[in-house]
Amino acid sequence: MTGSSAGVRPVTLHVWRVPRSAVPRALWRMAVDRRRLRRTPGVSFAKLLGTGRDLRFGLGDADPTRWAAIVVWHDAAAAEEFAGSPVGRSWAAIATAGCRLTLRPVSSRGRWAGRAPFDAAAPGGPIANGPGPAGNGPGPAGNGAGPMLVLTRARLRPARAPRFWRTIPRVARALPTTPGLLAAFGVGEAPLGWQGTISVWRNATDLVGFAYRRPGHRAVVAATPARRWYVEELFARFAVLDISGDRDVLGWTERDDPG
Repeated sequence: MTGSSAGVRPVTLHVWRVPRSAVPRALWRMAVDRRRLRRTPGVSFAKLLGTGRDLRFGLGDADPTRWAAIVVWHDAAAAEEFAGSPVGRSWAAIATAGCRLTLRPVSSRGRWAGRAPFDAAAPGGPIANGPGPAGNGPGPAGNGAGPMLVLTRARLRPARAPRFWRTIPRVARALPTTPGLLAAFGVGEAPLGWQGTISVWRNATDLVGFAYRRPGHRAVVAATPARRWYVEELFARFAVLDISGDRDVLGWTERDDPG
Protein backbone atom coordinates (compact mmCIF):
# COMPACT_ATOMS: atom_id res chain seq x y z
CA MET A 1 0.00 0.00 0.00
CA THR A 2 1.19 3.47 -0.82
CA GLY A 3 1.64 5.62 2.27
CA SER A 4 -0.66 8.54 3.02
CA SER A 5 0.15 12.09 3.97
CA ALA A 6 0.99 12.77 7.58
CA GLY A 7 -2.15 13.32 9.64
CA VAL A 8 -4.48 11.91 6.94
CA ARG A 9 -5.98 8.51 7.67
CA PRO A 10 -5.81 6.06 4.77
CA VAL A 11 -9.03 4.94 3.11
CA THR A 12 -9.73 1.76 1.18
CA LEU A 13 -12.61 0.87 -1.10
CA HIS A 14 -13.31 -2.85 -1.51
CA VAL A 15 -15.65 -4.07 -4.26
CA TRP A 16 -16.71 -7.70 -4.71
CA ARG A 17 -18.54 -9.55 -7.46
CA VAL A 18 -20.57 -12.56 -6.31
CA PRO A 19 -22.43 -15.16 -8.39
CA ARG A 20 -26.21 -15.01 -8.39
CA SER A 21 -26.29 -18.23 -6.43
CA ALA A 22 -24.43 -16.42 -3.61
CA VAL A 23 -26.73 -13.37 -3.44
CA PRO A 24 -28.61 -14.74 -0.37
CA ARG A 25 -25.27 -15.20 1.40
CA ALA A 26 -24.22 -11.67 0.42
CA LEU A 27 -27.44 -10.31 1.94
CA TRP A 28 -26.68 -12.26 5.11
CA ARG A 29 -23.15 -10.90 5.16
CA MET A 30 -24.56 -7.36 4.88
CA ALA A 31 -26.66 -8.02 7.95
CA VAL A 32 -24.01 -9.62 10.16
CA ASP A 33 -20.80 -7.94 9.03
CA ARG A 34 -21.68 -4.30 9.68
CA ARG A 35 -20.81 -4.47 13.36
CA ARG A 36 -17.92 -6.86 12.76
CA LEU A 37 -16.38 -4.46 10.26
CA ARG A 38 -16.65 -1.50 12.63
CA ARG A 39 -14.99 -3.60 15.36
CA THR A 40 -12.11 -4.74 13.15
CA PRO A 41 -8.79 -3.61 14.69
CA GLY A 42 -7.54 -0.37 13.18
CA VAL A 43 -10.89 0.71 11.72
CA SER A 44 -11.91 4.32 12.34
CA PHE A 45 -15.07 4.38 10.19
CA ALA A 46 -16.64 1.80 7.88
CA LYS A 47 -19.74 1.17 5.80
CA LEU A 48 -20.88 -1.86 3.86
CA LEU A 49 -22.69 -0.85 0.67
CA GLY A 50 -24.96 -2.27 -1.95
CA THR A 51 -24.32 -1.05 -5.48
CA GLY A 52 -26.11 -0.22 -8.70
CA ARG A 53 -25.38 -1.25 -12.26
CA ASP A 54 -22.61 0.55 -14.13
CA LEU A 55 -23.58 4.08 -15.19
CA ARG A 56 -27.14 3.53 -13.88
CA PHE A 57 -28.49 5.43 -10.89
CA GLY A 58 -32.25 4.88 -10.86
CA LEU A 59 -34.33 3.24 -8.16
CA GLY A 60 -34.68 0.04 -10.17
CA ASP A 61 -31.01 -0.32 -11.06
CA ALA A 62 -29.64 -2.22 -8.06
CA ASP A 63 -26.99 -4.84 -8.82
CA PRO A 64 -27.32 -7.69 -6.29
CA THR A 65 -24.15 -9.34 -7.59
CA ARG A 66 -21.81 -6.47 -6.61
CA TRP A 67 -21.13 -5.25 -3.07
CA ALA A 68 -18.67 -2.81 -1.55
CA ALA A 69 -17.10 -1.50 1.65
CA ILE A 70 -15.55 1.89 2.32
CA VAL A 71 -13.15 1.84 5.27
CA VAL A 72 -11.17 4.56 7.04
CA TRP A 73 -8.13 3.22 8.91
CA HIS A 74 -6.06 4.53 11.77
CA ASP A 75 -2.91 3.74 9.78
CA ALA A 76 -1.69 1.95 6.66
CA ALA A 77 -0.47 -1.08 8.60
CA ALA A 78 -3.98 -1.80 9.88
CA ALA A 79 -5.39 -1.51 6.36
CA GLU A 80 -3.00 -4.18 5.13
CA GLU A 81 -4.54 -6.66 7.56
CA PHE A 82 -8.07 -6.42 6.14
CA ALA A 83 -7.78 -9.38 3.76
CA GLY A 84 -7.02 -11.65 6.72
CA SER A 85 -9.76 -10.25 8.96
CA PRO A 86 -13.02 -12.15 9.52
CA VAL A 87 -14.94 -9.71 7.31
CA GLY A 88 -12.35 -9.78 4.55
CA ARG A 89 -12.24 -13.57 4.55
CA SER A 90 -16.03 -13.91 4.60
CA TRP A 91 -16.48 -11.80 1.48
CA ALA A 92 -13.55 -13.40 -0.33
CA ALA A 93 -15.16 -16.79 0.31
CA ILE A 94 -18.27 -15.94 -1.71
CA ALA A 95 -16.77 -13.58 -4.31
CA THR A 96 -15.73 -14.60 -7.81
CA ALA A 97 -13.68 -11.39 -8.22
CA GLY A 98 -12.67 -8.40 -6.16
CA CYS A 99 -10.90 -5.07 -6.40
CA ARG A 100 -9.32 -2.81 -3.79
CA LEU A 101 -8.60 0.88 -4.23
CA THR A 102 -6.22 2.62 -1.85
CA LEU A 103 -7.23 6.27 -1.47
CA ARG A 104 -5.85 9.47 0.01
CA PRO A 105 -8.52 12.01 1.01
CA VAL A 106 -8.02 15.31 -0.79
CA SER A 107 -11.12 17.16 0.38
CA SER A 108 -14.39 16.41 2.09
CA ARG A 109 -17.49 18.32 3.12
CA GLY A 110 -20.52 17.22 5.07
CA ARG A 111 -21.37 14.32 7.38
CA TRP A 112 -22.18 10.64 7.17
CA ALA A 113 -24.30 9.27 10.03
CA GLY A 114 -23.43 12.36 12.02
CA ARG A 115 -19.68 12.03 11.47
CA ALA A 116 -17.09 13.67 9.21
CA PRO A 117 -15.05 10.51 8.55
CA PHE A 118 -12.56 11.65 5.91
CA ASP A 119 -9.62 13.80 6.91
CA ALA A 120 -8.91 16.19 4.06
CA ALA A 121 -5.38 16.90 2.92
CA ALA A 122 -6.35 20.22 1.42
CA PRO A 123 -9.43 22.37 2.05
CA GLY A 124 -11.24 24.18 -0.70
CA GLY A 125 -14.48 25.56 -2.06
CA PRO A 126 -17.14 23.52 -3.83
CA ILE A 127 -16.68 21.92 -7.23
CA ALA A 128 -20.36 21.19 -7.74
CA ASN A 129 -23.55 20.78 -5.75
CA GLY A 130 -25.50 17.90 -7.17
CA PRO A 131 -26.39 14.23 -6.90
CA GLY A 132 -24.56 13.16 -10.06
CA PRO A 133 -21.25 11.31 -10.14
CA ALA A 134 -19.19 14.52 -9.98
CA GLY A 135 -21.21 15.30 -6.90
CA ASN A 136 -20.31 18.13 -4.60
CA GLY A 137 -16.61 17.31 -4.46
CA PRO A 138 -15.19 20.14 -2.40
CA GLY A 139 -12.18 22.05 -3.55
CA PRO A 140 -10.78 22.86 -6.96
CA ALA A 141 -8.95 20.31 -9.04
CA GLY A 142 -6.15 18.57 -7.19
CA ASN A 143 -2.52 19.11 -8.12
CA GLY A 144 -1.92 15.47 -9.04
CA ALA A 145 -2.25 14.17 -12.55
CA GLY A 146 -3.36 10.69 -11.50
CA PRO A 147 -6.81 9.15 -11.10
CA MET A 148 -9.36 10.71 -8.76
CA LEU A 149 -12.29 9.08 -6.98
CA VAL A 150 -15.41 10.99 -5.97
CA LEU A 151 -17.81 9.70 -3.33
CA THR A 152 -21.22 11.29 -2.82
CA ARG A 153 -23.61 10.23 -0.11
CA ALA A 154 -26.93 11.77 0.93
CA ARG A 155 -29.96 11.02 3.05
CA LEU A 156 -32.99 12.31 1.17
CA ARG A 157 -35.92 14.20 2.60
CA PRO A 158 -38.82 11.78 2.01
CA ALA A 159 -41.16 14.45 0.64
CA ARG A 160 -38.60 15.51 -1.95
CA ALA A 161 -37.31 12.08 -2.95
CA PRO A 162 -39.61 11.57 -6.01
CA ARG A 163 -38.53 14.84 -7.59
CA PHE A 164 -34.89 14.09 -6.80
CA TRP A 165 -35.01 10.73 -8.60
CA ARG A 166 -36.60 12.37 -11.64
CA THR A 167 -33.52 14.57 -12.05
CA ILE A 168 -31.06 11.67 -12.20
CA PRO A 169 -31.60 10.54 -15.83
CA ARG A 170 -30.49 13.87 -17.28
CA VAL A 171 -27.12 13.47 -15.56
CA ALA A 172 -26.73 9.75 -16.31
CA ARG A 173 -27.40 10.19 -20.02
CA ALA A 174 -24.17 12.14 -20.42
CA LEU A 175 -21.95 9.59 -18.71
CA PRO A 176 -21.23 7.05 -21.50
CA THR A 177 -19.53 9.73 -23.61
CA THR A 178 -17.86 11.67 -20.80
CA PRO A 179 -14.10 12.03 -21.40
CA GLY A 180 -11.97 10.73 -18.57
CA LEU A 181 -14.64 8.77 -16.70
CA LEU A 182 -13.19 5.35 -15.85
CA ALA A 183 -16.00 3.88 -13.71
CA ALA A 184 -19.24 4.99 -12.04
CA PHE A 185 -22.00 3.26 -10.09
CA GLY A 186 -24.55 3.98 -7.39
CA VAL A 187 -24.06 2.90 -3.78
CA GLY A 188 -26.22 2.70 -0.69
CA GLU A 189 -26.31 1.41 2.85
CA ALA A 190 -29.46 -0.66 2.34
CA PRO A 191 -29.13 -4.07 0.69
CA LEU A 192 -31.21 -2.74 -2.22
CA GLY A 193 -31.31 0.88 -3.27
CA TRP A 194 -28.74 3.57 -2.61
CA GLN A 195 -28.31 7.23 -1.81
CA GLY A 196 -24.88 7.91 -3.27
CA THR A 197 -22.40 7.46 -6.09
CA ILE A 198 -18.82 6.38 -6.63
CA SER A 199 -16.99 7.56 -9.72
CA VAL A 200 -13.37 7.24 -10.82
CA TRP A 201 -11.83 9.81 -13.14
CA ARG A 202 -8.66 9.81 -15.21
CA ASN A 203 -7.57 13.05 -13.54
CA ALA A 204 -8.93 16.09 -11.74
CA THR A 205 -9.20 18.10 -14.97
CA ASP A 206 -11.67 15.59 -16.44
CA LEU A 207 -13.67 15.58 -13.21
CA VAL A 208 -14.00 19.36 -13.15
CA GLY A 209 -14.83 19.40 -16.85
CA PHE A 210 -17.84 17.18 -16.24
CA ALA A 211 -18.94 19.07 -13.14
CA TYR A 212 -18.96 22.48 -14.81
CA ARG A 213 -19.40 21.92 -18.53
CA ARG A 214 -22.11 19.28 -18.89
CA PRO A 215 -25.50 21.05 -19.11
CA GLY A 216 -27.49 18.31 -17.36
CA HIS A 217 -25.14 18.24 -14.40
CA ARG A 218 -25.03 22.04 -14.17
CA ALA A 219 -28.83 22.16 -14.04
CA VAL A 220 -28.95 19.73 -11.12
CA VAL A 221 -26.16 21.62 -9.38
CA ALA A 222 -28.10 24.87 -9.62
CA ALA A 223 -31.31 23.30 -8.31
CA THR A 224 -29.91 21.55 -5.25
CA PRO A 225 -29.76 24.46 -2.74
CA ALA A 226 -33.24 25.71 -3.57
CA ARG A 227 -34.94 22.32 -3.50
CA ARG A 228 -33.29 21.17 -0.25
CA TRP A 229 -33.27 17.49 -1.23
CA TYR A 230 -31.01 16.27 1.59
CA VAL A 231 -31.33 15.83 5.34
CA GLU A 232 -27.64 14.93 5.48
CA GLU A 233 -25.01 14.94 2.76
CA LEU A 234 -21.34 14.20 2.30
CA PHE A 235 -19.12 14.78 -0.73
CA ALA A 236 -15.50 13.70 -0.78
CA ARG A 237 -12.69 13.61 -3.30
CA PHE A 238 -9.71 11.22 -3.13
CA ALA A 239 -6.46 10.64 -4.95
CA VAL A 240 -6.29 7.02 -6.11
CA LEU A 241 -2.93 5.71 -4.90
CA ASP A 242 -3.26 2.07 -5.89
CA ILE A 243 -5.69 -0.34 -7.55
CA SER A 244 -5.30 -4.07 -7.01
CA GLY A 245 -7.42 -6.95 -8.21
CA ASP A 246 -9.90 -7.12 -11.08
CA ARG A 247 -10.86 -3.68 -12.39
CA ASP A 248 -13.74 -5.20 -14.35
CA VAL A 249 -15.57 -5.42 -11.01
CA LEU A 250 -15.71 -1.61 -11.12
CA GLY A 251 -17.02 -1.51 -14.69
CA TRP A 252 -13.69 -0.03 -15.70
CA THR A 253 -13.39 1.46 -19.18
CA GLU A 254 -11.39 4.17 -20.92
CA ARG A 255 -13.34 6.98 -22.57
CA ASP A 256 -11.42 9.21 -24.92
CA ASP A 257 -12.39 12.73 -25.83
CA PRO A 258 -14.46 12.40 -29.04
CA GLY A 259 -13.18 15.79 -30.15
